[in-house]
Amino acid sequence: MAAAIARGLAGEVDGMLFSDSGSGRAAALAEELGGEALSSEEVAERADVVVLAVKPAALDAVAPALGAAKEVVSVLAATPLERLRAALPGAKVLRTMPNVGVEVRQGVICVAGEASPEVRATLDKIAHVVEIDEGDFDRVTAVMGCSPAYLALAVEAIADAGAADGLAPELARELIVETAAGTAELLRRRDPADVRRAVASPGGSTEAGLKELDRLGAPAAFAAAVDGSLRRMRE
Repeated sequence: MAAAIARGLAGEVDGMLFSDSGSGRAAALAEELGGEALSSEEVAERADVVVLAVKPAALDAVAPALGAAKEVVSVLAATPLERLRAALPGAKVLRTMPNVGVEVRQGVICVAGEASPEVRATLDKIAHVVEIDEGDFDRVTAVMGCSPAYLALAVEAIADAGAADGLAPELARELIVETAAGTAELLRRRDPADVRRAVASPGGSTEAGLKELDRLGAPAAFAAAVDGSLRRMRE
């Protein structure tokens, strides 16, 4: 997620500083996007805003190096503001849950906490930003944080089915990806049930396909995926 945010912000901010725990990814991102790979302490001292993207269990180990941070945007899952503020007492903290669409400046970011107007404006450049109650973070993570993977699975399965029946794999993928993009724009304007009814004329091929999805339990499978994500986060 850190890489997706950085790629989305490339060209939108004056400069970026990167740090990691020794994986080498900070240096790779600095080379790819421009910027510098530094220690966490140097990032905290020099950055106007620190985007904190580590595993939740690593927060207590990383926090001492961020003592100089003035403002922190956290993307840590299942880590409430109370814990973030306790670990980072000198910083203004914004808790966020972005999804991977931020990489192409078409993401969604749910937020709670404190942020300067400059930070809010920057996030608006890469995502549709939604202010939520902190108690809803697990739910929104399951609905919009995890769902790009579920949607990608559906696209992959449809493209593979087309290829299995003789379409060139590259063509099948192009057709479903562009269809998904257009459908997403349509869904901004119309209710999903209306779109479904508009495509599925009675007795037609789409209706036959929808009946198979229903027979095999596709709606229940997607609901189970959301439930599975929620259970894991609440553990």
